Amino acid sequence: MDDALLPDSILIVDFGSQVTQLIARRVREAGVYSEIAPFTQAEEAFHRLKPKGIILSGSPAGVPEEGSPRAPGMLFEAGIPILGICYGQQVMSHQLGGEVRPGHETGEGGEFGRAFLTVTKECALFEGLWQVGERHQVWMSHGDKVTRFAPGFEIVAISDGAPFAVIADENRRFYGTQFHPEVVHTPDGARLIANFVRHVCGLAGDWTMAAYRETKVREIREQVGDGKVICGLSGGVDSSVAAILIHEAIGEQLTCVFVDHGLLRLNEREQVETMFRDHYNIPLVVVDAEEMFMSGLAGVNDPEAKRKFIGKTFIDVFEAEAQKIGGADFLAQGTLYPDVIESISFTGGPSVTIKSHHNVFPGPGLAIRIPGEVTKDRCDILRKADAIYLDEIRKAGLYDAIWQAFAVLLPVKTVGVMGDYRTYDSVCGLRAVTSTDGMTADVYPFDAGFLTGCATRIVNEVQGINRVVYDYTSKPPGTIEWE
Repeated sequence: MDDALLPDSILIVDFGSQVTQLIARRVREAGVYSEIAPFTQAEEAFHRLKPKGIILSGSPAGVPEEGSPRAPGMLFEAGIPILGICYGQQVMSHQLGGEVRPGHETGEGGEFGRAFLTVTKECALFEGLWQVGERHQVWMSHGDKVTRFAPGFEIVAISDGAPFAVIADENRRFYGTQFHPEVVHTPDGARLIANFVRHVCGLAGDWTMAAYRETKVREIREQVGDGKVICGLSGGVDSSVAAILIHEAIGEQLTCVFVDHGLLRLNEREQVETMFRDHYNIPLVVVDAEEMFMSGLAGVNDPEAKRKFIGKTFIDVFEAEAQKIGGADFLAQGTLYPDVIESISFTGGPSVTIKSHHNVFPGPGLAIRIPGEVTKDRCDILRKADAIYLDEIRKAGLYDAIWQAFAVLLPVKTVGVMGDYRTYDSVCGLRAVTSTDGMTADVYPFDAGFLTGCATRIVNEVQGINRVVYDYTSKPPGTIEWE
């Protein structure tokens, strides 16, 4: 990209934390552009972005472990501010000459969840926010800890379980927090990150998503030129935003492909066709591949096996269609940071793998809301129940208050009575959560009357279901999806 198109930015080096994307969110909320790069690609990203500051993320790994990730040494020689968070603090300390030891060796264990630190010295991170002697709530999640800080650093805040809760080298403008300022459970965390990017790094904080849109449109035009682009479309927010942005940039050079694998929600295919063909006037190819997917899913019960089959088959169908279209120079994909982070293993990226593809549509779709074997009949049953549930949510005026809501068709049958007849049908589970980022989630507190109304409609209107239950599990310990 032309240097003129590059905004002042912060480079976030990802060591595999499940909440790395929250760091990017907090930086952008402070009006500063940021990008995440895996530690294996951080040096390349540094030269491309020319950032004004660097943030080192947390990690599921431990610094003392053999083969655990490290930051490129050149980052510490670049002469720009660095903020290390949790593992980022530890790996920075280790690489600059300090010592990190596992919690079991120190005899003190780690800290997990809410903790309180005490400010012991003034620090640029605390400017206008924390004063010496004050105690503040933070969120910890660490077993290892720094036991000797690197030359040039000093302690500026302590906690009961982390004597190096915050360390600083003001001369080099290097800072480390043992806690996670990026999560909402650290009340002042967003302001601490804003202090780093604005006060320490000296950035104006005038970046906006509108400016990002203009930059991306120019960048797409520059990259594509006279070429053609094919975009895999789901109809969801991620791929829709990507498709509309690309279409704004290059118009008819874009063709979208929508694969109907038979695992879509009720009327979803028709809605996608209407939206993109009629409303946005974007060239759209729809592929009916239901039979291929259903035959391949026959007898498959394991959720990871389902995800991997669907993912591979989706790619095969998409590539075959791309060859039919011909002449495509680029493939476009839209996704979310949580999807990228939760889908990469430690050895490849390095988050511990939770699910091979957790962004539900057009990936596994209804298949992971049907624990056990997936059949066309069970998909049809779930589609109807899910549509009723969402209809009730909309009618109650709750749709915009909920992060995600859906029905699950359980592989369990129970006895019921309808009229004078005994029934033996499936159980339907209902799920609704609130969240700010999808990394953690709380259960939506429906009142009993609402849930009773949903259950009554589903049991009466959907043949094959005779019992409805509500899932009260938060994330963690559960995930939002059942599989």
